[in-house]
Amino acid sequence: MSEDFYSVLGVSKDAGDDEIKKAYRKKAAEYHPDVSDDPDADEKFKKAKKAKEVLLDDEKRRMYDQMGHERFQQAEKHGATDNGRHGGMGGMGGMGGAGGMGGMNDIFEQFFGGGGSRSQSGPRQGADLKTRLRIDLEDAYDGLTKQLTVTRPERCPDCDGAGHPPDADSRTCSVCDGRGQQTTVRQTPLGRVQQTQTCSQCGGEGTIYSETCSTCRGDGRIQNEATLQVDIPSGIRDGQTLRMDGEGAPGENRGPNGDLLVEIRVDEHDVFDRDGDDLRMRQPISFPQAVFGDTVEVETLDGAVEMDIPAGTQSGETFRLRGKGMPRLRRRGHGDLFVEVRIVTPDSLNEEQREALKAFAEAGGEEIDVEKGFFEKLKSSF
Repeated sequence: MSEDFYSVLGVSKDAGDDEIKKAYRKKAAEYHPDVSDDPDADEKFKKAKKAKEVLLDDEKRRMYDQMGHERFQQAEKHGATDNGRHGGMGGMGGMGGAGGMGGMNDIFEQFFGGGGSRSQSGPRQGADLKTRLRIDLEDAYDGLTKQLTVTRPERCPDCDGAGHPPDADSRTCSVCDGRGQQTTVRQTPLGRVQQTQTCSQCGGEGTIYSETCSTCRGDGRIQNEATLQVDIPSGIRDGQTLRMDGEGAPGENRGPNGDLLVEIRVDEHDVFDRDGDDLRMRQPISFPQAVFGDTVEVETLDGAVEMDIPAGTQSGETFRLRGKGMPRLRRRGHGDLFVEVRIVTPDSLNEEQREALKAFAEAGGEEIDVEKGFFEKLKSSF
């Protein structure tokens, strides 16, 4: 038997909306597939999100408590929990008189005391919104709280989302008789096909109002610019998404707001290339440093450190500085920094340097055209 929605979120059956939202945020932070290392994170996150959607919907929660987890899942699979939100039973019309409609009506009769028709739509969660936020590699290393300005739909403050003034006169919609839906029945070779749609006259409310809100023009929503605080965890990678619960579009019929999904884009760095939690960079050294060895200062995102160059180091060799890479997202420790050394050829030599390098070459049995230059000869040998 699958885990019920209350257990998924870790709340009691009498938990209020605020407690459910808080429990969901905790589960989302733990199991979001973009930030969790749990192999089952994706499935656990989907279960938590589904649990939140059902338990924050008053009508669906009532049905869930009455039917139990398994029977609710079966009814939802057949569209019996939609409460008229997706065109009623129209989606099952092709089953006609073959028993499909009868089976669904049995479910409605058992739990609602009548046929499959329902009145106007219940609360629905608002749509999720998406935006992007650019940060630099240092921000991704340290983590920070950053302001984000978005233009989004919000519930109209003047009519509180109703679309009409509070004192507007109202009357029952004559087209749907106050049901908020229009049902048509057609006879086809496969049987009777019943289709239910939102009433075009009243928009599903079942009521016609004498006035519309002048602020939102009856829509119940307005476009507004909002400035939000976004907590960016250290170690976040380019392309990962942060979810801000309840900061999306407003819900319908007093439903909860959707979420705001913030895609993080990390700008390229002048010095470091990122490879997961590791960083890579190039460190210039001189020819004498490569030959005789030396200790050089290497830049990291956490300040400069010293690194030993062994005698006889070749250009292109890579050294590993453990723990000097990026923080591991929501875990302990850091990745590593890989430093590739490159021998730098000087553009010009003074006379003393030229004679010394000529003597060095001759001691090794090489004949060097000094006019061409030792380092030009050295580069061509590679």
